[in-house]
Amino acid sequence: QVQLVESGGGLVQAGASLRLSCAASGRTFSSRGMGWFRQAPGKEREFVAAISWRSTSTYYADSVKGRFTISRDNAKNTLYLQMNSLKAEDTAVYYCAALNPYSGNYYSPGEYDYWGQGTQVTVSS
Repeated sequence: QVQLVESGGGLVQAGASLRLSCAASGRTFSSRGMGWFRQAPGKEREFVAAISWRSTSTYYADSVKGRFTISRDNAKNTLYLQMNSLKAEDTAVYYCAALNPYSGNYYSPGEYDYWGQGTQVTVSS
């Protein structure tokens, strides 16, 4: 099993930066792809970014490409999301998730086995 705990959310002004962290417990973190998703009020959960288990591949939603950077430190069992040039439309609860090790579909939330509890990011305009 993998347990995930996000941190780093908060209230910031448009244009600011935040770095989210996701601390993982369990032996399989380093062998799983990982992803970040977000959900705004009244909207479906949407893909933000993902990274392969060896960090050789990264994937981004078009809406965050060039502004957000996903990374991981397998030695620390931690996933990160560096968010720059934040916009009001980035306001959401952000979740980290662990990909099913037999799946190669990083974009679909249904392919992820484990989820954190989420951290709120609020961007004021």
